[in-house]
Amino acid sequence: MTTKPLPLTPELHAYLVAHGSAPDEIVRDLAEETLAALPNDAVMQVAPEQAAFLTFLTRVLGVRQAVEVGTFTGLSSLAIARGLPEDGRLTCFDISEEYTGIARRYWQRAGVADRIELRIGPAGETLRELPLERHLDFAFIDADKIGYPIYWDELVPRMRPGGVIAVDNTLRDGRVLAPRDAGDRAIAAFNDQVLADVRVEAVMLPIADGVTLARVR
Repeated sequence: MTTKPLPLTPELHAYLVAHGSAPDEIVRDLAEETLAALPNDAVMQVAPEQAAFLTFLTRVLGVRQAVEVGTFTGLSSLAIARGLPEDGRLTCFDISEEYTGIARRYWQRAGVADRIELRIGPAGETLRELPLERHLDFAFIDADKIGYPIYWDELVPRMRPGGVIAVDNTLRDGRVLAPRDAGDRAIAAFNDQVLADVRVEAVMLPIADGVTLARVR
């Protein structure tokens, strides 16, 4: 056994993706269109191994009611929806009609559009429209970093016991060790908030830019 982290070279990353659930034609086309249409923002799209992980996790948890905060062009929501049963539901929260317009086309193409409801508006406000009871099985947070504590505080009370919240970008390319900007500082503070939250048990995984999984007690 070793505690030394394994360097993930480009070649090893390609091997990892190829030996998991490799991207299909729809995922490849979505990634390519996002890069072509939004070259400066394409970095906001989840990595291919994250998409595969989200589908796998949704299926393993038996998720029926899910929420996503931060949809962008739809790869993560597509991945979650593919893991849902036919009567499962995913509610997506985003502020951009432009970005999510791309998402809608790929949801339709993948045959999962009937499982997804998109709500446009500031998530700090629109999340409050969800029922207050503990009904959510899964939530994925991948939006503006400064808003993470707000989204967290709205979601945790709505998660069923045993429900899981996944949070993206919790390593900030390593900058949580020496924050450089407001986003870095927000994530470093958020990670401490999760660690101290007695309502959950959490683990941080070195997937892509860091994914925190929190199981609600």
